Amino acid sequence: MDNIDLDGMSLDDLRSLRARVERAISSFTDRKRREALAAAEQAARDHGFALTDLTGKGRGRRASAAARPAGDAKYAHPDDQTQTWSGRGRRPRWVTEQLESGRSLDDLAL
Repeated sequence: MDNIDLDGMSLDDLRSLRARVERAISSFTDRKRREALAAAEQAARDHGFALTDLTGKGRGRRASAAARPAGDAKYAHPDDQTQTWSGRGRRPRWVTEQLESGRSLDDLAL
């Protein structure tokens, strides 16, 4: 690699160089990650499996979330029984509103 005279560079040149280096690092990391994933998928195929069969995970958040069951409802809105919540994940707005109005989760339980 050529020696770069950093001391002789202007601030704008140094910032530009830094941005180029950061892009190069990011690109390198992404490329290596894709290569590793492809190698892992090929190794799984060589043994007669899909990578997801071995890891139990899909690619990305949506695939894994879609594979999980939603769960049975444990709580329901007192005035509208069609609004339910399993108690998992983020609280729905109606639950928060009911709790702020003085009700407890026990009051909302099915």
